[in-house]
Amino acid sequence: MSELAIERSVTPTLAKTANVLAKGALVLLLAFAVLYPDQAHLRDKAAGMRAIGYPLISFTVPVLWWTLWRDRISFPWLPDLLITITCFTDILGNRMDLYDTVVWFDDWMHFMNTGLLAAAIILLTLPRDVGFGRVLERALAFGATAAIAWEVAEFFAFISRSTEREFAYADTLGDLTLGAAGAVVAAIVIHRAWRRGQLRDPRPLT
Repeated sequence: MSELAIERSVTPTLAKTANVLAKGALVLLLAFAVLYPDQAHLRDKAAGMRAIGYPLISFTVPVLWWTLWRDRISFPWLPDLLITITCFTDILGNRMDLYDTVVWFDDWMHFMNTGLLAAAIILLTLPRDVGFGRVLERALAFGATAAIAWEVAEFFAFISRSTEREFAYADTLGDLTLGAAGAVVAAIVIHRAWRRGQLRDPRPLT
């Protein structure tokens, strides 16, 4: 068996295992956050909205695949894992109080999670033989939109009612910049992986 064939057989297994574990841990952390928001460090930080929104986000691909795509592609374990990680790491970061104790953690999350979401969308929607320009375009189109949507949701969910609103403008500009940067890095990483013959399975939706 070639190295490429071995990689293609191993990657889905690793992604599947990590995905199932991440989804299970996410559900448990969300339940804990709703029941004990103070211990989860989510008091006045939209714990209820996260408890509703994060499962919807992390189970969107499985539902769509089962209802619309299962006759067209094998299950996209890696893109689904990347989406789940964005929800799981946010809840875990709050549970460990990293947002309030590590000064750079919030910035890292905006950079990393926007990049992961952009990577998932690229893998789900683009052919593997497209040029870098098209990959970058897709990454920025989704990444910038997702970053803006998050900032709007964050503001109305809890910042508008907290003392952080005095600094919200500068923080929002920084978060949007970091999100766009994460999307650019995702485009570079995915395109280079494709050129090396990696991350080509399953085929995209389009």
